[in-house]
Amino acid sequence: MLSSLCLVLLNALVISVAAGSDYHEQLLLRPLPQNTLLASFNFRSNESAAAFEQQNFRYFPRSFGQILQHAHAKELHLRFNVGRWDAENWGQRPRNGAREGGTGVELWAWVEADTEDEAFARWLTLTNALSGLFCASLNFIDATKTIRPVMTFAPEGQHANSSNLHLLHGTLPHEVVCTENLTPFLKLLPCKGKAGISSLLDGHKLFDASFQTMAIDVRPICGQGDASCFLEMEQTVDMVLDIARSKRPRDNPIPRPLPIDQLECDTSKLYNAHDTCYPLNKGTDPAWTLEEVFGKPLRGACPLTEQSGDEVNTVCINTPPERTVEVRTTGQFAESKLASDTVRCYKLPTGAHFDLVLPEQKMSTGLVRPDPQIFAARSINGHGQERGSTQSIIRNPSTTEAVEIVYLESLPWFMKPYLHTLRARVDTTYESPIKETYYRPAVDRKRGTHLELRMVIPPSSTLTLTYDFEKAILRYTEYPPDANRGFDVAPAVIRILSPQSGDNRGVYVRTTSLLLPLPTPDFSMPYNVIILTSTVMALGFGNIFNLLVRRFVGIDEAPALGAGGLKGMLLSKITRLRGLLGKA
Repeated sequence: MLSSLCLVLLNALVISVAAGSDYHEQLLLRPLPQNTLLASFNFRSNESAAAFEQQNFRYFPRSFGQILQHAHAKELHLRFNVGRWDAENWGQRPRNGAREGGTGVELWAWVEADTEDEAFARWLTLTNALSGLFCASLNFIDATKTIRPVMTFAPEGQHANSSNLHLLHGTLPHEVVCTENLTPFLKLLPCKGKAGISSLLDGHKLFDASFQTMAIDVRPICGQGDASCFLEMEQTVDMVLDIARSKRPRDNPIPRPLPIDQLECDTSKLYNAHDTCYPLNKGTDPAWTLEEVFGKPLRGACPLTEQSGDEVNTVCINTPPERTVEVRTTGQFAESKLASDTVRCYKLPTGAHFDLVLPEQKMSTGLVRPDPQIFAARSINGHGQERGSTQSIIRNPSTTEAVEIVYLESLPWFMKPYLHTLRARVDTTYESPIKETYYRPAVDRKRGTHLELRMVIPPSSTLTLTYDFEKAILRYTEYPPDANRGFDVAPAVIRILSPQSGDNRGVYVRTTSLLLPLPTPDFSMPYNVIILTSTVMALGFGNIFNLLVRRFVGIDEAPALGAGGLKGMLLSKITRLRGLLGKA
């Protein structure tokens, strides 16, 4: 509970500082079990509403702002996600899952338009422009991958001056997030990865992480009166690094065993000998530095960061008070402690490298990790190529409070659920947990299935949600090159309505994506048929052509090949060859 309070206080400090400055950035480090490290990067750029409308950009990137203006997008949320958050071991999700997306790419935005058709046309303009900006396949978000949620998402900004806002949501679970998406992300920052905490972001380390998500959120914020309105752009990166794997040098990434005389062995084992070793569990936190973990140094503070006083902290680490943390730098830095000394923050020097050093240390106690409000998992059941079923298991670990959630599923059109088979069961009561249902069926090759459920899970209970579905048969031109791998189904989005998080971001949990096998034809058969047909045609045509154009005569009717026939011709050739050799 103490660790959760620390994170809440730290987030409140970041929000208050960012609201009063045009640009702010912060890095929060939180060691996790099993020698892992959570690194949360946060970048905030503010631009006044008047300056934004006049395209007078300062910290807000011009390329991104012009796309929003052209598409009439008043609020936007973009996610790039790889990996799975291990809630059982790592605890609560960073930022309560509000800055996390499903596997692949996820995008939703509020677009201003008079009609739904106009909103969808502007939505396509937005996705195509963002596709080129971020080197992603967002242009593949068409009508079959777009839905209009009604209960799951709520606007984070204040839209008092906007009317006729339309919410559209699209996902690409098959998208592979890579370095080509990180480079445009960094170019949107004022220091562009050259200074500040963004200088630690390296593609080799980021995409080698066990879990990573990149998020971009744009929302309008208004105070008292229209003159105080500004547009806030927040860029976040959350990554879970394996400390041992991250410390491997890039030129020698393959781990090699140490000589046996350099191993630390557990001598209490009966089989311990000069040639047998069982690794010794020291029970200590490993030693690491920022430069070792991220593979590059932190190049001081970003000069464009507005730092007013020592209360602005750029790098923070959440560790027990007895954990030794040393600072290695050639410039001047300031240290402050928050929330009962469990969060230590540092103000970076400008123009000098900064490094945190944590030596190996035996810890008596660790920080209490806040547990998530729910645990969720989803899977596909059944067998065969015609039908199947899905099962979602959502568990409420609280012993005192019930949890109210909204469950959202966006299914492809070729995965057709039977709504009459929908069953929601709670292991502690016979009462149906479903309070409200929104269902929009799919239309072949035009739109997918949209399902939203508002449910209540009692304390210490597990909800099981199941339904059957039918698999459609696609045209052979609609199969991807790796059709036998299966088709990716977008993760389910779960929003926790109560207990509330205390801000307008909300609390979200996303399940893993599904891999749906469909009836797949043997695409090698056309090749085999073409080869066999060509062979038969060549043999048949060749024989018939020879019979038609070849002239058959008797041997006595054949013209002579010269004096002596073939024998005379060969003798003349041999005689001529002997003459040439004799002259040589």
